[in-house]
Amino acid sequence: MRKNFVKIICLNAVGLAIFFSWYLPAEHGFWFTLDRNIFYYFNEQLLPGSIFTYIVGLTNMRHFDIISLMAMLALYGYYYLQQDHYGKRKMWFIGITMLFFAVVLNQLGHLLPVQRCSPTGFFEDIHRVSKMLTFKAKDYSFDSFPGDHGLMLMIYAGFMLKYFGKKAFAGSCVILMIFVLPRIMAGAHWFTDIAVGSLSIALVGLSWVLLTPLSDRCIALLDKVIPGSKTK
Repeated sequence: MRKNFVKIICLNAVGLAIFFSWYLPAEHGFWFTLDRNIFYYFNEQLLPGSIFTYIVGLTNMRHFDIISLMAMLALYGYYYLQQDHYGKRKMWFIGITMLFFAVVLNQLGHLLPVQRCSPTGFFEDIHRVSKMLTFKAKDYSFDSFPGDHGLMLMIYAGFMLKYFGKKAFAGSCVILMIFVLPRIMAGAHWFTDIAVGSLSIALVGLSWVLLTPLSDRCIALLDKVIPGSKTK
């Protein structure tokens, strides 16, 4: 536990340092330059009729969120199928615990004293993917910080690391990269909505959930109160 406490302090320090390095400087310092450059790099490629615009539009439809959920469930299901009866039962409780803390951390994240719209609402004379396609694609949010989608995927990755190891974590990080990038490419999120907002909350919040007995105790409590056979 003492070793984990040192890790918790370090992860909290890193998370807070990332957040305040963005929050305190006027106009967010070097982070704004990075945000602007990333936004314009992708925005300049959003041209009417281009394949890139079509792909960005497709990956920013609401239905694409279902695909991200299916990818997460597929990876989780891979480990689920390898478990014995009790292991499968425990994985249900891990999933419930994960969802609970995802909701809690997401709500706490929105208590941060930050509210800003997407870069598509900040910059003028830009390309809007939603204006160039016949179907509805998300390219704007009036409150984009922190990135909810990115935070959910980071929480998922953290739980996968704790309970299923480094390979599961690597797979969940691939899912994270694939499904947060479209929002940035469309301009629905700033890069720092994810790299600062989502990441700082995940580092601080998850360290207290996963490196203390908290998540294990929640899982054990569910195992105790929810009826069902613990042996096959």
